[in-house]
Amino acid sequence: MNVIICDVSPRDGLQNESRTLSPGIRAELVRRLAAAGVPRIEAVSFVNAARVPQMGGAEEVLDLVERRPAVVYAGLVLNERGFDRAVSADVDEVHYAFPVTDRFARENQNTTVAHAIDLSRRLALRASERQIRFTVTLSAAFGCPFEGRVAAAEVLRVAEQLQAEPPDELVLADTIGVGVPSQVRELVRGLAKLGVAQIGCHFHNTRNTAVANAVTALECGAAVLDASVGGTGGCPFAPRAGGNVATEDLLYTLHGMGIATGIDLDAMISLGHWLGEQLGRELPSQVGRAGTFAPVAGRGGAHQRARFPASRKDS
Repeated sequence: MNVIICDVSPRDGLQNESRTLSPGIRAELVRRLAAAGVPRIEAVSFVNAARVPQMGGAEEVLDLVERRPAVVYAGLVLNERGFDRAVSADVDEVHYAFPVTDRFARENQNTTVAHAIDLSRRLALRASERQIRFTVTLSAAFGCPFEGRVAAAEVLRVAEQLQAEPPDELVLADTIGVGVPSQVRELVRGLAKLGVAQIGCHFHNTRNTAVANAVTALECGAAVLDASVGGTGGCPFAPRAGGNVATEDLLYTLHGMGIATGIDLDAMISLGHWLGEQLGRELPSQVGRAGTFAPVAGRGGAHQRARFPASRKDS
């Protein structure tokens, strides 16, 4: 079983934090993620800095990053202006996201689902012309903070319309962390039946279901999983949205199952502690607090002895 981990901590992880990190610190986070072996990084967000000040200076962040050839550096966009900025900044991959409910679409990016679908088709064409990989994320695919539960049929209806000008990848996002494995199974299998080229999933751990959902997604055919070091994350426009699944927690489970990711788990645990220091708080990653334990491997596939954080004390 193969999986691509996309770490979204420089974007989703930081966009809802009370402390705004400088472009230099954010670039250092991106550098450390790449050094730990993360193959894809959502490095920046090309959004209005007046609305999301934590994401200001996206171009500066990318200018400060010394890019590794084997790493994909992606940028999130919410509209055509953001797409233009992303192309000018020479991102490797454009991530366009929109909610599948009109109320959240209006709150999050002042649009409607119908308009967002039309824009997705236009951006897919523009990305193809420029030979830039294009990913679409369907936000609130499992539940909306304003409209409640979202039916799988409605999500699949939106996905089917996108197939008129299909993206390279379609991601299901549980923006407020309400989804459970049975929903994941229905949606991932539904996308596969529609002929979606590559399926990804983005889970938040608001109700402690993210790792179970991620494993289910893989078993049903998803190829990409988003995660955020330390379990940081949340949406400024989605009430009660918790953090993303922690990259460390997800890696521990995948490596324990014998699924190689190419990412150094010990390095990610250390990185989570470093990021917590930058943000001035302890991050929620459970593996970050408890440490690793055999038979989980650093990058998956081999065995190692238990390792605990240096600060851990017996009680």
